[in-house]
Amino acid sequence: MRTLAEPATRHWDFPRGIASVALLLRFGAEHGLPRPALLDGSDLTPEQLADPAAEINARQELAVVRNLATLLPNAGIAAGRRYHATTFGVLGHAFLSAATVQDAIDVALRYLDLSFTFTAPTAALDGDLLVISLDPGALPGEVVPFLVERDLAAIHTVIGELVSGAVPVLSVDVTHPAPADVRAHEEVFGVRPRFSARRNQSVVDASLLARALPLASPEATALCERQCQDIAERRRRKPGVADEVRRLLERSVRFEETMPVVARALGLSSRTLRRRLSESGTSYQALLDEVRSERAAVILAGGGVSVEQAAVELGFAEAASFIHAFRRWYGTTPSSFARSRATH
Repeated sequence: MRTLAEPATRHWDFPRGIASVALLLRFGAEHGLPRPALLDGSDLTPEQLADPAAEINARQELAVVRNLATLLPNAGIAAGRRYHATTFGVLGHAFLSAATVQDAIDVALRYLDLSFTFTAPTAALDGDLLVISLDPGALPGEVVPFLVERDLAAIHTVIGELVSGAVPVLSVDVTHPAPADVRAHEEVFGVRPRFSARRNQSVVDASLLARALPLASPEATALCERQCQDIAERRRRKPGVADEVRRLLERSVRFEETMPVVARALGLSSRTLRRRLSESGTSYQALLDEVRSERAAVILAGGGVSVEQAAVELGFAEAASFIHAFRRWYGTTPSSFARSRATH
């Protein structure tokens, strides 16, 4: 398969605007859910919620998602349908003014960190098929079904708005089990998804990519992209402490660095680092798990590496510890994961 464009990030922990949280709060209110219950654990202030230009961290939105998914199970599709091109602000206007669907997808991936995604989308060509894949990575397991369905439904809703018509969906696969009612899925995608599948993906007729968009405007596109670039550069210049820790860990050879070592590298005491990570809604161990799990997936997907070798590369003292951790991350064994990737 040929990747259409390299995503700006493959991780969900980037700053984001308040629009998605505001949408989820309205959605919850329509279903009779009290706002305090949805905001529990998010540390979002009334001032942030009242400011349409407010920027928050991903874990604040994730707290709202977790509450909504707990209180309103199987609502991912319904929530995802509420995301329109305009929900994404200037990035959405860049979609609308693009010349073709492929141009819109290109700008979406290049400025992915201006979106509200949690599931790391990629787009690739496989012959005459366009494969849109979602990777939940190290997201907490209890929110994965909701977010996979929300993000897939949002993608298809926005594409449908861009082309002013039906999206030629051929198949949809998701890794979680089927809910009791799949009518909303069929209405959004036009097909019944395959549940308990190996991947989260939508397969579309690739002829969609060349379809001209009715609101195309080169001047508007240029202006929107310039604004997207300005916002992205500002956000990317100021990574949070969690991002700094993650970047240090991503450069690690075998994850032998302890938290005090990382704290010193950042010019902080261990106590200060622990506090600042807690304020960001995470911990050193959680970040270590995230980076380790992502590298584990890459190592195993590449093939030719035994479980024992992978365990050594990832800094585990023994294979059994690695297998236990991998089960916690992905719900399967490293061997099963490697075999599933080898068949694709």
